[in-house]
Amino acid sequence: MIEKLTYCETENTYPYRNLAEEAYLTFHVEKGECILFLWQNRQTVVIGKNQNCWKECRVSQLEEGGGYLVRRLSGGGAVFHDLGNLNFTFCVREEDYDVSRQMDVILEAVRLLGIEAEKTGRNDITADGRKFSGNAFYRSGGCCYHHGTLLVDVDQRKMAEYLQVSKEKLESKGVNSVRSRTVNLKELNPLITVDALKDALRKAFGMVYSLPVQPLAPERMDSAEIGRLQQKFESHSWKYGRPIPFQHGMAQRFAWGDVQLQFQVNCGRVTDVNVFSDGMEQDFLSALPELWKDCPYDAASLCCAMDQYRGENGGDQAFSQTLSQTFSQTLSQTLSQMKEDIASLLRANL
Repeated sequence: MIEKLTYCETENTYPYRNLAEEAYLTFHVEKGECILFLWQNRQTVVIGKNQNCWKECRVSQLEEGGGYLVRRLSGGGAVFHDLGNLNFTFCVREEDYDVSRQMDVILEAVRLLGIEAEKTGRNDITADGRKFSGNAFYRSGGCCYHHGTLLVDVDQRKMAEYLQVSKEKLESKGVNSVRSRTVNLKELNPLITVDALKDALRKAFGMVYSLPVQPLAPERMDSAEIGRLQQKFESHSWKYGRPIPFQHGMAQRFAWGDVQLQFQVNCGRVTDVNVFSDGMEQDFLSALPELWKDCPYDAASLCCAMDQYRGENGGDQAFSQTLSQTFSQTLSQTLSQMKEDIASLLRANL
């Protein structure tokens, strides 16, 4: 049960440091505590853990313009950050993880600023039918985070310039551009500022949990450990992903997201695999390369390996079902449906 609310805010805008601090807070959250971390990045595209950066982002254009490519720990799709965007993270132990309640903090905060919003889709919050917040989730070793964006006054021209959203993804949302499906909160209330939103979030945090909100004690932050985490997020291999000389590839978009599979095969056996996806089940997707390595390169063997994973990791499915209670239209197709869809893709291509 949540008994302690902790608030943490940073003025740093270097994205790799912010992701390091977010990870550190997640791995060091105390039992019975919920931490609300607020942060901003300067001109950054953040991709999901399992995404192909070259497919989701115009990487050269971004970096030539002084921007940063960042790969986060959570699954989901690519987002654009600038100083017109405010990011939030709820860090909590798994037994106290409650997406619905955490979402209520966001909804209550914007309501305090005169905007009525609702949860829609698998991970979005919308107002006036358009998205101003995308959310993603991460879990490791009994610690969890739920984080997301809040578009206050984002440069939507640059958002459209740097994000390379597929035509199929846009069509699945019934829109023709990334700009047409998003809205800045400032459009809905011209008086909103980032600072005003921070104040509203801090107030809503205490209201939703009915507890006082205390600032994070500075001595809880270990600079050396945060520095090591920062180096990981800055590293070339983490940012861009591990390239392999693949021989066989297949891709398809499903209701839960898109997936791209790349196989390197020798003597009929899989020697290496890349899996790219914006699906939310990042643990399952991240496990596939190791599951499939040394498997016979046929659909039956690859599907059997996925079945074995499901049998040994029932907790992941239970966790997905918990999330699906929050997003009724989307996360209901979780690990089971993803496995079935990927199996169909394999059978159609092998």
